[in-house]
Order: sequence, then structure tokens, then C-alpha cells
Amino acid sequence: MFAALAAGLAARLLRLPPARTRRVVRRAGLRVRARDGVKLLTDHYAPDLPAAPTVLIRTPYGRGLPMRVLGRLLAGQGFHVVIQSCRGTFGSGGVFEPFADERADGLDTVDWLRRQRWYSGGFGMFGASYQGFVQWALAPDAGPDLRAMVAVVAASTSRESTYAGGAFSLDSVLTWVELIQAQRVPWLARQVELKRGQPGLVAGLAHLPLAEADRIATGAAVPFFQDWLRHHRPRAAYWRARVFDARITEVTAPVGMITGWHDIFLPAQLADYARLRAAGRRPYLTVGPWTHGSPGLLAASVREGAAWLRAHLAGDAVGLRTAPVRVHVGGGAGWRDLPRWPPPAVPVAWHLQPGGGLDPAPPPPSSPDRFRYDPTDPTPSLGGPLLVAQRAGTVDNRDLEARPDVLTYTGAPLRAPVEVVGPVAAEIRVRSELPYFDVFVRLCDVDRRGRSRNVCDGLVRVVPDGFPTSADGVVAVPVAMWPVAHRFAAGHRLRVQVSGGAHPRYARNPGTGEPLGTAVTLRAGDRELHHDPTHPSAILLPVVEQG
Repeated sequence: MFAALAAGLAARLLRLPPARTRRVVRRAGLRVRARDGVKLLTDHYAPDLPAAPTVLIRTPYGRGLPMRVLGRLLAGQGFHVVIQSCRGTFGSGGVFEPFADERADGLDTVDWLRRQRWYSGGFGMFGASYQGFVQWALAPDAGPDLRAMVAVVAASTSRESTYAGGAFSLDSVLTWVELIQAQRVPWLARQVELKRGQPGLVAGLAHLPLAEADRIATGAAVPFFQDWLRHHRPRAAYWRARVFDARITEVTAPVGMITGWHDIFLPAQLADYARLRAAGRRPYLTVGPWTHGSPGLLAASVREGAAWLRAHLAGDAVGLRTAPVRVHVGGGAGWRDLPRWPPPAVPVAWHLQPGGGLDPAPPPPSSPDRFRYDPTDPTPSLGGPLLVAQRAGTVDNRDLEARPDVLTYTGAPLRAPVEVVGPVAAEIRVRSELPYFDVFVRLCDVDRRGRSRNVCDGLVRVVPDGFPTSADGVVAVPVAMWPVAHRFAAGHRLRVQVSGGAHPRYARNPGTGEPLGTAVTLRAGDRELHHDPTHPSAILLPVVEQG
């Protein structure tokens, strides 16, 4: 009863169309048999409507109250809703091995759907984060029955996001590991742990070697975390059966994508969008001012996802916008409708200058700036794309910029607004005392009061012979940064930070080249950042409006 009341309230708050029915029957704990005999626990929400299409949600996060509300809400909109716990989670048999079994289990579930008397012959899929990854695992082989997908803060592969820039996304990975393990803990004990600030997780993020971090954070070794530490090389065979990007262009069902500018999977999701567009598909894309689990994202995903599913499963386009792309432009510019992503833009290089300046003009002859990176006191991460919404997003960077291991380069106050929309990249020329080092670059918007707020960033891990190196030992490091849509107001200033890391968002670079999971020796090293005509360093911004 409470779930039904909550679903009705949520529908009103989300401004969904009136429910097509208020009579929804829930059949809980159905056992769907996988090909190896494992039983997958499944709930079915049946609307009192003839020939209603089906929405499938497969999740490792349980089928409790939040999913019961979602199931009833979508069923009221005119869908049979099937919510299934992934293998090894919340009563489903087997062992949870991320990504490994989702294709086979998903196909077995579709076979089960086809045998149900109420199944009308077409289904769509919906879900956020891991619930989106499982959609891509299934989609290429689902056949014509698959009529629509809604992938929220998710991509067809998590491999590049796990090892962003060639480093290891420690904060997001270990936080997720702790979350998955904590789902087995009684509710009250979990609330106590959260109230205490998750001391185990905090200790695990600071611990070396990383191969022990899962035990510190959760009390036990977690096999898949150990595998991710071992199989971190770019072409590791381990990942071939756990990523689904190779077949994304085989998916013909309409795809709706919803994400945020500070989401951990944003670059990978936009890469999926680009590949679908190149294959002649017409995906819809929404990018808002959101982090991975922010309330605004969740509200938008249900509202827009329901509209997408109604349009492509039921032929009802009420509430579906006409523009294929909608993005939120930061800096107070608001929402913008576009025909495709990215929009046309003029690439403008802002060069790092001597004396901490930043300007489109080429740099004059100058001596390099210097800083020292010490992994025993690693440069901390602050805001940005993180798994936990409360710690992610835009923050004031002034305390971080006051550290001696962070260099900043700031432009003059803008005479007119500058709007930057699209992919962002930097090329930083560095000479390092050590052959193994990281380069972290962050773009900030400095307001009239001096507050420095992060807009986007990126990190690259450098290994010997990894990038072009001049005869005098200066390495040209290309840094792919998070895409952006932001308007820098008149009177504001652009600022670029450069440092040697962002811990614990990225695992610290020990400076030794030791294996990721077993490294314990930490070596500090000096860095020279060059910004002269022979070795220019710059950030390349896609400017769509200036003046």
C-alpha cells in the first residue's frame, strides 16, 4: 500500500501524464531459471491493461522499496514491469561477478518473457549505472522484440572508466566494492556505519598495497576487485567478455541516454553516442548539471525515460521533446536544445604563460615552473566526477590551489562572456625527475569574488616512452578531459590547475613503475612545467560564442 501511495505522489512530482491504470498487481519472488540452473529472483508488476508492452530492469541493488515504487509508477503508465536481481544478489542464485554473466542471464530472461501469457511481443529496458551496463550486454542479441532502451549514467564498457587516463579510479571502484558488500549487512548496522563516516572505506582508500584495500574497507577480500588490480593492462584478455562496445552498432532499438557533466561514465557514454550516430542511429541525449546519483538526475531519468518508453513501446509521444540533444550550460546559461552533440565550435588554445598567466596568445620565452609531487602526501582530489553524489560536482578549489604541489595559471577578467561547449583537451609539456608520473589538469571558473569552481578535468599516467619526448627530456603529455558546456561570464577569469595527482579519486602514482596492486615503495620527484615557444603548454577549448 505504501509503495502504491509513493508511486502516485512521485508521478505528480515528476509531472508524468495521468496514470493509465491504478490497478497494478505485484507478483514477487518469481524464479527465472538461467541456462546453468541458477534461479534469478524476479518481481512482476502487471497493469490492468490488455496487450501492454513490457519494461525490463535488471539490477544488483535489490528489489526493495525504491524499486517497488518505480515498478508501480511505470506499471501505472501502461507497462508490464519486470524487475530482476542479478545473479548472486538479493536472493538470486550464483555468484555476482560484475559484467561476466549479464549477457547470458539477460537472454535467458528474455526467453522467459516470451513464454509468459501476458507478454505482448515487445519490450524495452531501463536503468541507471550497472542497470545500464546490463542493457548493453543483452541488446545486440535481443532481436526485434527489443523496441527501446534508456541508459542512465551508463555506457557499453566500464573498462576505460575503471582505468581513467591509464591510472586506477580508486575512489569510485573501492566505494562501489564497499557498497556491493554492504548490501549483505543488516539495515541497522549499515546505518550505524554510514553515521560513523565509513571509517573502513576511508582507511582502505589510504592503504597500500592496493591489493589489501578491499579487506580494509569491507573486512574481506573481494575477488573481482583483485581481478581488476591484476588485469589492468589495456588489452587484458580478462575484459573481453566484460565489455560490450564492440557490438554497439548492431543495436537497432532506439536509445535514450541521460547523464551529467560530473558523472564518472560521461566520456564513455558520449563515445557510445558518437558511435551510434556514426552508424546512422538517432539516439537521444540529455546532459544535465548532475553527479552520478544526484536527486535531479534520478528525477530526470524517470521523467524522460518514461516518455521515451511510451513513445517507442506504446506509440504515445506525449511529453517527448523534439530536439534530439538537450544539454545544461553551466554558469547560469541554462538548458540548450541541439540537433546533435557536439555542436559546431571554434577550437581556441589558451596557453599557459610565465608568472601564472593564461592567454590565447603564444607564450614568450620563459623558464619552467617547478613543483614536487610526494606520494606519501598525495595531492588530494576535490569534487569533480565521483560515485558519491554528496562529495562530487562543483566546489571551491581555493584551498587546493594554495598547496605547493598545485600550479595555477589564470587569465585576465573577461570583457565579454565566453561559452565553451564540447570536448576539452590539454597538452602539457613536462620534464620529470622520475620516468613514472601523473599529470592532472583542471579547468576552473574564477568569479569576481575570487572563488575558483571546477568545470572539468582529466588525468594521464605517464610511463617511459609513452609519449613524444624532446631531446632535452621534455615530455608532451596529451590530457583528454571531461567534456563541458559552460558559460564564463564577463568579469570572470579562466584558470587551469596542473598537479601530479588527485587522490583518492585516482590511485596515487608511486613513482616506481611497480605493479598496481602490490606497489608499496613511494618515491617523490620534482617536475618542471614548460611554457615557452619551443615547449608550449595549452588547454584547447571548443568556443561556441565569444563576445
